[in-house]
Amino acid sequence: MEERTVRTEKRPRRLAGWVKMLIAVTAALALSTGGWCLLLGRSGVAMVQTYLLARFAFVEADVDLDGAADAGLAAFVNGLGDRWSYYRTQEQYEELTQRRANNYVGVGITVDLQAREEGLLVSSVTEDGPADRAGVLAGDVITAADGVSLAGDARQEGSDLIRGEEGTQVALTLLGEDGGVREVTCTRATLRNPSARGKLLEGDIGYVKLDNFYSGAADSFQKEVDALTAQGAKALIVDVRSDPGGYIAELEKILDYLLPEGPVFTQKARWWFPSVTQSDESCVNLPMAAIVNKDSYSAAELLAAQLRESAGAPIVGEVTSGKGYSQITFPLVNGGGVGLSTATYCTGSGRSLIGEGIIPDVEVELDQGAVMGEEGDNQLQAAIEVLTK
Repeated sequence: MEERTVRTEKRPRRLAGWVKMLIAVTAALALSTGGWCLLLGRSGVAMVQTYLLARFAFVEADVDLDGAADAGLAAFVNGLGDRWSYYRTQEQYEELTQRRANNYVGVGITVDLQAREEGLLVSSVTEDGPADRAGVLAGDVITAADGVSLAGDARQEGSDLIRGEEGTQVALTLLGEDGGVREVTCTRATLRNPSARGKLLEGDIGYVKLDNFYSGAADSFQKEVDALTAQGAKALIVDVRSDPGGYIAELEKILDYLLPEGPVFTQKARWWFPSVTQSDESCVNLPMAAIVNKDSYSAAELLAAQLRESAGAPIVGEVTSGKGYSQITFPLVNGGGVGLSTATYCTGSGRSLIGEGIIPDVEVELDQGAVMGEEGDNQLQAAIEVLTK
C-alpha cells in the first residue's frame, strides 16, 4: 500500500510537467506557421517562441522571467544601433513620465557631474525646496550621499543615490567654496520644475536659463522673457547648456514666440510627408545670443541653431551633441515603455544637425569650478561681450 501511494502522488506531477512541455513546444511550433510569421517575421516569432519555451520548459521553474524580458527588450532596442532609442522598465518609465511632467521627487538641486572630481557640483538650488531649507548652496560640491562617496566614477550614480521616495531623508556631505566640509539632511519631496529661470544682468541684458522642453516649458520660458522685457531688457541671452531637450510642441511654441515670420522647424517621419512649422510675424524684437555645450541635446540644439538662422543670433560655448532624430515613447503592456526614433528633424531651412551638432561662433569651454549662470561663468561673459560689441 505505501509503495502504491507514493507512485500515485508522483505521477500527476510528472504528467503535469510533460503537459507543460508539450504546451510550450506546440505553441512554439504553431507560432512558426501561418499569419504569425507574416505579422512578426521569423525573428519576431523566434523571440516569442524562446519566451514560451523558457516559461514552460526551462529547468528552473522560479526563474525571473520578468527580469529576463527586461534585459531582452533592452538588448533588442540597443541592437537597432540607434543611440537615441531606449527601453525603460516599469519603474524607470514611471520616473521618466513624472520627470517629463516637470514634477519630480527629490531635494531640489541641479548638479554638474563633470565639473569636479570630488563629487557633484551644485549648479542651482530650487527656492524653498528641501535642499534650500537644509542650507545647500550653489557652488557646493556633494562629496557623499548617506555616507557613500560620490567622487570619481561614482559621480555617475550620484543622482540615483540622492533621489528616492517622497518623505524619506538623505544625508549629504558638502564641500563648500570656502573649503569647509559640512553635512546636511534633506527630506525628499515632490517638486515642480519651472524649466526656465531668468534675471537681468548689468547693461540691461536679460538672461534666461532653459533646463528642458518638457510640459509647461514654453509658458515658463515666455513668463521669464516677458518679465525681463518689462524690466527694460535691451538684449537677451538664451542658455541651453546641459538641456536634454523634450517635447517638440514646447519647442515650436518657443520658436514662434521668439522669432519673426518664416519657417522655423522641419520634420520628416518614416511614413509621412515632411512638415514645416511656421512662425508668425509676432516676435521678441531684441538682439539675442545663445549659449550651448556638449550636453545640449535635441530641442536645445535646434533652438540655438534656429536663433542663429532666423535672427542672426551668435552662439557661444562648445560643439553640441548632434542629435537630429525625434522619438515617441510607446507604453508597453508590462508597464514599461520603449522610445523609438520615428522622425528626423531640421532647422527651418532644412539643415540637419545629425552627427555634426552646432559649431559655435565663439568656442569656449567652461572654466573648472565655474557655476553656470553665476559670477565667474566665462561662457556667459563671452556671450555678454558678443552682444555688447
